[in-house]
Amino acid sequence: MHQHPASTVYRTLFLSDVHLGTKGCQSELFLDFLKHTDAETIYLVGDIIDFWRLKRSWYWPQKHNDVVQKLLRKGRKGARIIYIPGNHDELLRDYIGTHFGGIEVMRRAIHISATGERFLVLHGDEFDAVVRYAKWLALLGDWAYATALLVNTYFNVARRKLGFPYWSLSAWLKLKVKNAVAFISEFEQALAAEAARARVDGVVCGHIHHPADQMMNGVRYVNCGDWVESCTAVGERPDGTLEIIRWPVVRAQRQDPPVETARVAA
Repeated sequence: MHQHPASTVYRTLFLSDVHLGTKGCQSELFLDFLKHTDAETIYLVGDIIDFWRLKRSWYWPQKHNDVVQKLLRKGRKGARIIYIPGNHDELLRDYIGTHFGGIEVMRRAIHISATGERFLVLHGDEFDAVVRYAKWLALLGDWAYATALLVNTYFNVARRKLGFPYWSLSAWLKLKVKNAVAFISEFEQALAAEAARARVDGVVCGHIHHPADQMMNGVRYVNCGDWVESCTAVGERPDGTLEIIRWPVVRAQRQDPPVETARVAA
């Protein structure tokens, strides 16, 4: 498989919640991640493209197109790519069971690790009662959340100018809110329970923009995080070890110049 000379090669990569088509998408960091990592299999675990936002106002800079082209190129060079749509790219659920550009579209998948462990892979929005039962409330929440991301974008522009790496103000604020912490806990419990019902060893999901890797009631709960706030992914090493890849930290350790985070158009 073709790879960048400085690439870290994983057996599997799990990526979710990139939210291409929004100003909060950290496309520069994500492109840097794709440049320096390769994998035999790549799972796109939902909300890769934010069709919700694109329907309201079109935003698609060249960097977002570059991300799509980079992913397609990885597929052409040998990586197996599986797209599991989320709620923000749910229109792609109409194409489950088909291929486009070499990418397989699935509702959910069972991933078998190098050690033989079985992981249920799904976005997770069906376990979010707000999204499932009251979509208009979810859309109102999306607007409020977008405001927090806007503040986060300006905040990181200032940090970049001062020479500091990317940091998520909105993720920090979210964890300070008691109800948000409770929601995350309930979501994690629900996904762990679904993994137990599916008789698998663990679950890999996205949706709530909160990276995690923990044992819950005898199953392993792993959340990819996102590329809006935390800028994280999950990687499976060739020996089957799963790890959360915190890209701002990895990049800072390379001592590269700061990557320009997403800006708000003037």
